[in-house]
Amino acid sequence: MELSVIIPALNGTTTLPRTLQTLGGGLEIIVVDGGSTDGTPEQAALHGAHVITAPKGRGSQLAAGIAAATHPWLLLLHADTVLSPHWRTALPIDAGKAGYFRFVLDSPDQRARRLERLVAWRCRTLGLPYGDQGLLIYRDLLQAVGGMTTLPLMEDVDLVRRLGRGRLVPLAADAITSAAKWEQQGYLRRSARNLLCLSLWFAGMSPSHIQRIYE
Repeated sequence: MELSVIIPALNGTTTLPRTLQTLGGGLEIIVVDGGSTDGTPEQAALHGAHVITAPKGRGSQLAAGIAAATHPWLLLLHADTVLSPHWRTALPIDAGKAGYFRFVLDSPDQRARRLERLVAWRCRTLGLPYGDQGLLIYRDLLQAVGGMTTLPLMEDVDLVRRLGRGRLVPLAADAITSAAKWEQQGYLRRSARNLLCLSLWFAGMSPSHIQRIYE
């Protein structure tokens, strides 16, 4: 599989190096920096990534990375998400489908396990994987559904809704995400805020207004 991995990053020196290390070699890795002040671009380059810049915001950063990628398959990945070993064996899928990994938090807390089960239900029942689960997609399919929009927030929900549940398939590998934000903000509080943002999105509120609540 000719694959480009696209990672939007902003002040990610505490998490990005591990993400890059676990990807392995032989890949085109594009880190799109949104204006870091902590040396993120330099760290990314040291780990062999091609670094470009774009206006802050995952949507605009991902769009810039997609435009710079040279391979037909694209893996959109967050800078604090680590893929489990042998993740590449889960990748061969139909070019008319998009794949997402299992959501796993790097915490032994039982609240993390409950959240993982809720996310699995959301993906299975509602067809709503989020960006922290990664998204594997063929470029032609991405273009067919309108490409990556440069939204400041909810760009992942926007894309998977355009793809539709029938074109989303689970991949048999884990996307292990840092639990730091849940532990700092509280599992219930952060989960409730995420649900509120999703509800406001479906109610038609603009992403810029939702971003104020999210941040």
